[in-house]
Amino acid sequence: MEHAELTTEQVLKRDIPWETYMTTKLITGTHLQLLRRYDNRSESYRAQLLDDDGPAYVRVFISILRDIFKEDTVEYVLALIDEMVTANPKRARLFHDKSLASEDTYEPFLRLLWRGNWFIQEKSCKILALIVSARPKLREDISANGETSSSKKKVTTIDDVLKGLVDWLCAQLKKPSHPSRGIPTAVNCLATLLKEPLVRSSFVQADGVKLLVPLISPASTQQSMQLLYETCLCVWLLSYYEPAIEYLATTRTLPRLTEVVKSSTKEKVVRVVVLTLRNLLPKGTFGAQMVDLGLPQIVQSLRVQAWSDEDLLEALNQLEEGLRANIKLLSSFDKYKQEVLLGHLDWSPMHKDPLFWRDNITNFEENDFQILRVLITILDTSSDPRALAVSCFDLSQFIQYHPAGRIIVNDLKAKERVMKLMNHENAEVTKNALLCIQRLFLGTKYASFLQA
Repeated sequence: MEHAELTTEQVLKRDIPWETYMTTKLITGTHLQLLRRYDNRSESYRAQLLDDDGPAYVRVFISILRDIFKEDTVEYVLALIDEMVTANPKRARLFHDKSLASEDTYEPFLRLLWRGNWFIQEKSCKILALIVSARPKLREDISANGETSSSKKKVTTIDDVLKGLVDWLCAQLKKPSHPSRGIPTAVNCLATLLKEPLVRSSFVQADGVKLLVPLISPASTQQSMQLLYETCLCVWLLSYYEPAIEYLATTRTLPRLTEVVKSSTKEKVVRVVVLTLRNLLPKGTFGAQMVDLGLPQIVQSLRVQAWSDEDLLEALNQLEEGLRANIKLLSSFDKYKQEVLLGHLDWSPMHKDPLFWRDNITNFEENDFQILRVLITILDTSSDPRALAVSCFDLSQFIQYHPAGRIIVNDLKAKERVMKLMNHENAEVTKNALLCIQRLFLGTKYASFLQA
């Protein structure tokens, strides 16, 4: 059987030779007694043992993982711990008991993340994430399980653990150890750990954000729905962290989230996406992009649906209000700028509005004529006839309204690009390319005369 396909139930059916380990001094007599009492017992019996003497069992398990390297035994002990914390996640607190202050409880799991087969990696990741999340949030000088940073003994600090986990999780997102479970396991673990400030900063520094973005896409199966939900949960947690927001702004996160919220019927997915959008709305140019992506209309249609979650309904109301305020705040030139920068050119009223061009003509000089340069790039790169026609028209408007329009457009090498479009198959493109060339060659007055 492939190790990758092992289950906890199958592993726990094994018979481990504990007596042999005691004979070879790999475990103590006390450990053997505890293991005999615990091994192959019912869940309720084990639960009573853990209630009575939980830290002692944790000490035994940690000791075995530290000192014994036989794969079958390592898998077995990990399965025992997994069963223990799955039945009651609060048992993860046992690993932080004061009686274990001298034990380096993190180290074995952190080491096994990189050295084991998939079963060992997956269990180590899950257990480590639970133990880390259950740690008492005490003084900063506590490094691991009560071991203070002044101690001479080298212990694995919480910082070591979190950074080590982030490295492993990013490695899984890049190149999963298991073809179908590697990525879901990593995302599931991240959804727990990104509550930690250090994990957020380490994840952003490790370039992890770009590994999550491709996973934000509409889901069809139950399995992919859970992965989508947990991915969006990760993005929501990152939306509270400024450096992550800056990174999200440079990716296709917003269009992908919009696509998901538009097509998803699963309430928990819609909820986490709407909460994320609410967080991003006031940041940078997100508000303007949301307006451009048609989010106000999407939010309106979501509001009339029968959701049971009050947090979702409240977030939708806040998002709608925020978007409405954003539309008011956006000047006509900001809207125009967004339209050009996103390459979504259409015949919106401002293109043909003389007042818009008169009021905003000097704004085109910003950032060394950035908007003009983008319009010219669109002529080279776009295959959309509407975008090409509008770009030609806007260049001709700039020539008409800017005192040095002809010179600037010529200097930016627009003429050759526009001339190529005079033979375009689309009549709208050729008409506006011709107008632009006429204004370039003849000046505004004569070109307007010819157009008339």
